[in-house]
Amino acid sequence: MKWKIITPLLAVIVGVFVGYLIFGGESENKSSSQTENSAKVWTCSMHPQIRKDGPGKCPICEMDLIPLEQNSNDNPLQFSMTTDAMKIANIQTTIINGEGTNETLVLSGKIKTDETFESSLVSHIPGRIEKLYISFEGQKVSKGQRIAKIYAPDLIIAQKELLEAYKMKEDSPKLLEAAKNKLRYWKISNKEINGIIKLGRTKEYFDIYAEHSGVISQKKVAVGDYLSKGKVMFQLQNLSNLWAVFDVYERDLERIAIGDEIRFTTPALPGTSFLEKVVFVDPIINPSTRTGNIRLSVSNKSKSLKPEMFITGKLRGKETIGSKLLVPKSAILWTGERSVAYVKLKDMEMPTFEFREVEIGQSIGQSYEVLSGLFNGDEVVTNGAFVIDASAQLNNRSSMMNRTLLTKHSDINVPQLPGKLDHSAKVQIESWQSSYLELKDLFVKSDASSVAKKAAKLLVEIEEIDMSKMSSEGHEFLMEVIKTLKPALKSISDSKSVDDQRKYLNDVSLSIIRLNKSFNLNSSPHYIQYCPMANNDSGGYWLSDEEKIRNPFYGSSMLSCGEVLSNKQSTTGQSSPSNHNH
Repeated sequence: MKWKIITPLLAVIVGVFVGYLIFGGESENKSSSQTENSAKVWTCSMHPQIRKDGPGKCPICEMDLIPLEQNSNDNPLQFSMTTDAMKIANIQTTIINGEGTNETLVLSGKIKTDETFESSLVSHIPGRIEKLYISFEGQKVSKGQRIAKIYAPDLIIAQKELLEAYKMKEDSPKLLEAAKNKLRYWKISNKEINGIIKLGRTKEYFDIYAEHSGVISQKKVAVGDYLSKGKVMFQLQNLSNLWAVFDVYERDLERIAIGDEIRFTTPALPGTSFLEKVVFVDPIINPSTRTGNIRLSVSNKSKSLKPEMFITGKLRGKETIGSKLLVPKSAILWTGERSVAYVKLKDMEMPTFEFREVEIGQSIGQSYEVLSGLFNGDEVVTNGAFVIDASAQLNNRSSMMNRTLLTKHSDINVPQLPGKLDHSAKVQIESWQSSYLELKDLFVKSDASSVAKKAAKLLVEIEEIDMSKMSSEGHEFLMEVIKTLKPALKSISDSKSVDDQRKYLNDVSLSIIRLNKSFNLNSSPHYIQYCPMANNDSGGYWLSDEEKIRNPFYGSSMLSCGEVLSNKQSTTGQSSPSNHNH
């Protein structure tokens, strides 16, 4: 745990040193005062979003601001380093490809009893147990072995009926057969029946015999117990066949199919291995461990394997040529909800690395399956990614902790459909925008009751839109926007607190901004504004009819926090951000 904390801190320290190497250049030949005078932008080493025109204190942590050295690359997703800096930071890269893998999957599990080989020893005679011939769990039992002696009053009566019927066998042979069948029903053998007839008198005690072989797994009776017909006396387990059960993480389950061979070993039998096939894959995941079970049927004629032994199995993975792109685990940086990686770009004057958000799938050996964010042939950083990330953060580049740059500079992409609305539909949608601006102002005032009412009213306006004369392109785009807009407004109108309502404000705002930009709504200036601290630092947008920042995500608590990204007249979508206010 300590190393998990220390490693990122060391990376930041090394990042600062690497940043010095990257940008320090001629600083050794200049005095510190000259450097300060030449710096145009000052920032905080712990809060790189802070930007000032001169030296001073960070408004967040009160640390001294430092001059920000400018990277010649203007793309916030890219970060350049000198060759010397790469050597000192020990940056190593690997080219990834989609040629597939046949990595070995290592599994752990236990030997379990085979439930299909379980059986019960029951009493077919009601009576009292006088003696038990097997009396403890683990004891071996063979089929036909005597297991108990029982006193059975009902059998005494049945014997008397048998003897009386025997006396009348000449006149009523069927009566004798019925008396015999009654005893046979209680599992009394023909040999015992004939013995009773030969003896000419009743027996008080009868023996019960085992109908199956195995080992006693559960003892359920004791001497003196009274048994009803069908009462289970012992549970038997035949150990000549067992199950090898392995726990498999849900991400690995798709790699295993019925019929796959797994070789396993146990510490109890060093030097011995077993090769068996998968006979069952559990369709249900354990919600606590997030694993599913797979089962192998194992012949155990030698009785060398015993239930509850620990085992380790290995499955040779199926080759997946061309179907999976894998990235080494060391290339992935985790931020909790996200995973990121750095890719070295080709044909650059200086070594340059690009920040990528990556979606990964299952773990396969020492690699992750790539679902999105990386491509076949990418050269990813496998050692030193923390150093690059720390240096990028200090120089206001996109990084694990500085994701807002990626969001702010990404265009809100929309189709350009200025002539695809008939006049009446355009008037209706412009009224939505007016209602939205009123809703936004109510958020600024933190008036939850009025916000809910205005959201409900806007929801009614949306329901009344007439799309009958709209072009197919305009209709399709509008329906796409409404799919997001309506549920967000419904959630706002149903919420009682403004904090809950603000969770859905970004969805409403982006929907209105997309309509504004796509349909080129009314000619008056509108400003797209942004606060990186909204929604737990994931950022939040809103549309305003005034350039001055009045933050609807925080209201009076941080009214001026935010920045103007662009105004509505910018149809290209390129951001022209102003300075961020706090």
